[in-house]
Amino acid sequence: MSSAATRGGVPLPAVPTPLSRPSADAPGDPTHRIPAPAPADLPPRAPARRRASHTTGFWFVAVAFTVLMAFGTAPTPLWPLYEARDHFGATTVTVAYASMVVGAAAAFLGLGHLSDRLGRRRIIVPALLVGIVASVVLIVWRDLPGLIAGRILNGAGLRLMASTATTYLHDLHHEVRPERAGSVLPGIVATAANLGGLATGPLVAGAAAEWLPAPLITAQAIFTLAMAVCLALVLCTPETVDLELPAARPPDRFVLRPGGRRSFGAAGALGAFAFAILGLISSLGASVLHGTLHTDSHLVVGLAAFLMFGSAAAGQLVLGRLPLPRLLTVGAVVFPVGLVLCAVALYHPALWLYLVAVSLSGAGSGLLFKGGVERAGSAAEPASRAGVLAVFFVVAYLGMGLPSVLFSIALRHFAVQTAMIGFAAVLSCGAVVSVVVALRDRAPGPGELSAQSARPS
Repeated sequence: MSSAATRGGVPLPAVPTPLSRPSADAPGDPTHRIPAPAPADLPPRAPARRRASHTTGFWFVAVAFTVLMAFGTAPTPLWPLYEARDHFGATTVTVAYASMVVGAAAAFLGLGHLSDRLGRRRIIVPALLVGIVASVVLIVWRDLPGLIAGRILNGAGLRLMASTATTYLHDLHHEVRPERAGSVLPGIVATAANLGGLATGPLVAGAAAEWLPAPLITAQAIFTLAMAVCLALVLCTPETVDLELPAARPPDRFVLRPGGRRSFGAAGALGAFAFAILGLISSLGASVLHGTLHTDSHLVVGLAAFLMFGSAAAGQLVLGRLPLPRLLTVGAVVFPVGLVLCAVALYHPALWLYLVAVSLSGAGSGLLFKGGVERAGSAAEPASRAGVLAVFFVVAYLGMGLPSVLFSIALRHFAVQTAMIGFAAVLSCGAVVSVVVALRDRAPGPGELSAQSARPS
């Protein structure tokens, strides 16, 4: 038995016992040990890097998650400034915004599973580095190609973080509280960091644009500094993946249970319709507020996006534990109401009504999206659940980008009020139909599959 003890995973100094002491009086005694070499004879050891505790690391990762997600939506109140600087219109704004989806999709499909083999920290650190590089590109490359390149890098870093940080938070919490395997705390913190970060970014950038000089540079510099601090914090966070264990054979990426194809299709549609309104307000919200509601305040633009994403987070946190049918039903009611009010607020311009409308549509979007995640997970074979969810997120992010581009094209032929009515009608009907299909075509669970296979034909 080793004489070294451990406490909290950290080895304590070995306590010498009589069996381990060299005895000069009894050289022939079988308990005699050869003296250990002097410290000078040992090769010099590299100084060990100090690590934070798992509890502290948990909050370090939560902060890094929040900051990087905030960086993703920070341009929301800045798009009119980019339009004026680079001389482009609404369609180009939506293309530049949607270019983030390209980086996000590539990261989800190609890199989303690497943390199981390389370690959580080895994915979070590159995610922050990619975010810092994206911010630097946006600062120094002051042209439309630089804007698009920065957004693609932004999307890649964002998705590397989102696909790993949630699991990292669960791992760190489990290391501290292994007896609380079913604790909801990591999920609550992950939701708050994800959607809370998306909500905070426009508010910070809007405040910078309202009160600080050179906002396109200042806002990016603020997030660059914040991400650099988060990088230092994450480097001090302990790893939770045992890298010495042999890597398991990677599971099949996308395998659905029998009868789960239609259910997954409904789940993907829920994610796409839910994210469509988030993408529209994030990309064209500033133009709508300036052109239709005659609001020139960058802070108000940031506030609208803050309320939308914040309501999505609040909806998930408050109602997220409802049974799935009730969750989706509430979302299918709140989401269209918010969209209708958005159209009304544009026909009868009223800022307060617009803010209420985006809050309601955001809350409904959050509920529909959460229901879509649950439905997609239930349609997947257990061994490929991560791969199925990665495809689900890609579909959802396509919904965030493509409808915004189509809306901007519609603005060339229709007034914004008419375009919003059509947009609201399509999204509302699509969301309701998707909810009906998702609840009717429920993918069978493992127990049901076993029962079905046991029935005589």
